[in-house]
Amino acid sequence: MTQSIPPEGPHSPGGTSPAEDDDATLVTVAERPTEPAAAVLVNILADAGIRAVAVGGFTAGFAAEAPGWVQVKTFERDADKARQIIAQIKPEPSDFE
Repeated sequence: MTQSIPPEGPHSPGGTSPAEDDDATLVTVAERPTEPAAAVLVNILADAGIRAVAVGGFTAGFAAEAPGWVQVKTFERDADKARQIIAQIKPEPSDFE
């Protein structure tokens, strides 16, 4: 299953059109064991103006307990800033259990 980051609106802070982003590379900037924990990061990054997506929630929560982590991905051009923001977040103990 392929996930994509929704296109920015016409008044996007990035100043790029959605067509320019279609060919951009997504990179993993963090991993969390659950989809809700990854969604928190996606929302924090969105508040900072960085578009992100959580990928792998289905396999992380698979009924057969298949090992898997939910990846938080951003466009490559935003990865360094995203990692800096994530590094400042104090993880809750339940995020890594």
